[in-house]
Amino acid sequence: MRYTISGKHLDVGDALTSHVKTELGETIDKYSQRPTDATITFSRDAHQFTCDAVVHLSTGLTVQAKGSAAEVYAAFEACREKMDKQLRRYKRRLKDHHKERQTPVEFGQAGMYVLAADEDEWESQETGLQPIIIAEMESRVPTLSVGDAVMQMELAGAPLLVFRNEKHGGVNVVHRREDGNVGWIDPRSMS
Repeated sequence: MRYTISGKHLDVGDALTSHVKTELGETIDKYSQRPTDATITFSRDAHQFTCDAVVHLSTGLTVQAKGSAAEVYAAFEACREKMDKQLRRYKRRLKDHHKERQTPVEFGQAGMYVLAADEDEWESQETGLQPIIIAEMESRVPTLSVGDAVMQMELAGAPLLVFRNEKHGGVNVVHRREDGNVGWIDPRSMS
């Protein structure tokens, strides 16, 4: 597994790097996953240290966790414990997902844009206000079943996930609702 361990305005020493590789490796190996790479970023906000970890699995799924504490090692342990809990919760589904899927998850490319938040900055045209594009990037859209999409959203700790539905190839969205349930948007179901 490839590790990228870095710090934002923080020096990550050899001892912490070695500790992260050992502990995170044990956590991932416990659930018999085949990770391809891991990105761990440490940062400091006033008196709190924060650890963000993203692990890409060979099946194409991503596991993400975040932890905070007063000490850098404790922040990593909080992050590792959250990742362990996520993997433990989804262990059976991850194994079933791997058995059903013969090839890794396919990803398509999509454009991703960041729009100006303030309407006063938008361009005025004859037809009305047009938002100004601040940034233009590429994003990856996975091809998944609805169940796998919900699992991926939960593992990544994301509020929503845009994916291509395996059954019909249409673009779908799953999202965490304010009431705690998961919402699923499938535009094709209305036709």
